[in-house]
Amino acid sequence: MINTLKKYKKNILITTLTLLIVVFVCLFTNQFPVTAETSADDRTQLENQLKNIEEQIAQYEKELKTTQTEKKSLTAKINSLKNTQAALKLQIKKTTLVINELDGKITLTEKQITQTKNKTDRLKDNIGTLINLIDQKDKTLLIEILTTENNLAEFYSQVYSYNLLSQTIGDMLDTLRTTQKQLSDKQVVLEDQQDDAKNLLSLKTLQQQQLLGTISEQADLLKTTQGKETEYQKSISDTKKLAAEIKNRIYEMIGGSKQINFGEAVDLANWVNQQTGVRTAFLLAILTQESSLGKNIGTCNRPNDPPEKGWRVIMKPTRDQEPFQTITGELGKDTDITPVSCPMKDSKGKQVGWGGAMGPAQFIPSTWMGYRNKVTAITGNSVASPWDNRDAFLASALLLKANGADGTENGEWKAAMRYFSGGTNVAYRFYGDNVIKTTNKYIADIANLNK
Repeated sequence: MINTLKKYKKNILITTLTLLIVVFVCLFTNQFPVTAETSADDRTQLENQLKNIEEQIAQYEKELKTTQTEKKSLTAKINSLKNTQAALKLQIKKTTLVINELDGKITLTEKQITQTKNKTDRLKDNIGTLINLIDQKDKTLLIEILTTENNLAEFYSQVYSYNLLSQTIGDMLDTLRTTQKQLSDKQVVLEDQQDDAKNLLSLKTLQQQQLLGTISEQADLLKTTQGKETEYQKSISDTKKLAAEIKNRIYEMIGGSKQINFGEAVDLANWVNQQTGVRTAFLLAILTQESSLGKNIGTCNRPNDPPEKGWRVIMKPTRDQEPFQTITGELGKDTDITPVSCPMKDSKGKQVGWGGAMGPAQFIPSTWMGYRNKVTAITGNSVASPWDNRDAFLASALLLKANGADGTENGEWKAAMRYFSGGTNVAYRFYGDNVIKTTNKYIADIANLNK
């Protein structure tokens, strides 16, 4: 009987250790069997494409410097703009390649996370089965030992071995959990990088749109003047004509409570300037930039829009959906049909980042919640609305003031950059540069209004 018991115990120990070895080998010899989406050859090809694009960009920038040193005639200016446009197209292509590469990395990370979770679940099942087996054998051994004259020292030795086995399995499970957490953190980093690439793509798209409009405008002037530069110079210096154009100009703010002309926008911005100290022209430049960026303001969540353009899809769930419900509820608006901005889309039509910005100042719901009470404290209204021109102007100025808008060009540049991306990353400097350029233009426009 005793020999049979010893043989029985040995079989249990051998079976247990064999299971441990199998689990250990499966876990640590094949932890990430996912094949990378991009092979070494593909990566080399991608790097070569980026290198070629960067070389072409450098060449266009060199040509731009040469063109800029020439006589600033209308024809030279158009040629300069065309070269700039060509460079921008390459930069957009470069950014798109970066976004595509990030998409591939994110996809790979998601697969690794899913596979690690599946491994964790399988390991839990195996551990549960193993624990039940050990428990059953322990009870059997205990009964047999207590009813025989067997030495209890051997029993305690078996218990120690089982405890050691359990601890080893627990350590392995902790390792898997740690690995899964690392992969999740990696995905967050890659998504942040994708947001950066999305910002660059939207900036380059904006640049290209502005250049196309400028080239068309200059070409029309060239045709009108039949190439006579003196007549061109005269047409742009005609202050009376310029003032008339300004007064009739519609200040485009899709999603505002109503469209207002430039003169009304100046009056409103002047009032905001008195409340906040933010310069009139600078505030108008920011709002102009925001209303045209991406040309997608207020084109989601409208009546009759498909479900994929609804607020539950295009807004970040953990950040903006609950505040949006609060805002629309307080204003008596229908959450399901109140227009907001759409997210950016890549070349394949895939959503990049999140939408949901509201009104003329393009506040996302979570940011608006931090400024609505500050707005009402000044206006005296019970509830502030991001779709009301006055409230939007005022909230925008308050945010710009908090971001460093102090009336100096440097302070306003930094405030504009923070308004766009939350920081002053020079990769996005076109946004800040263009705001300053537009500010200076508006200063001249406002001066002409008073003539």
